[in-house]
Amino acid sequence: MRDEIMEIKKEVEEVKEKSFALELLQDQRKANKRMFIIWIITFIALIGVSVYTVYLLNDIGTIETTTEVEQDNSDGYNNYVGNDGDIINGKTNG
Repeated sequence: MRDEIMEIKKEVEEVKEKSFALELLQDQRKANKRMFIIWIITFIALIGVSVYTVYLLNDIGTIETTTEVEQDNSDGYNNYVGNDGDIINGKTNG
């Protein structure tokens, strides 16, 4: 009788240990699933930033314009201050 009681106690302990191990395994699976989702979101963000950077690099260009300015004298240099505050230096045609 005592042997049977001891054996039942051992079996109960084994079941508890197995259920705890299964619980830990399920928690680990949930954590792995969360980490995979976070990794996917991070990877999509990386691709998005890369595409946006390539778009910006291809979008940037230079605009060249010519501004004609009349001069009172025929000798010397022309200095023209544009609307944006840039000083444009040029020589006279003459």
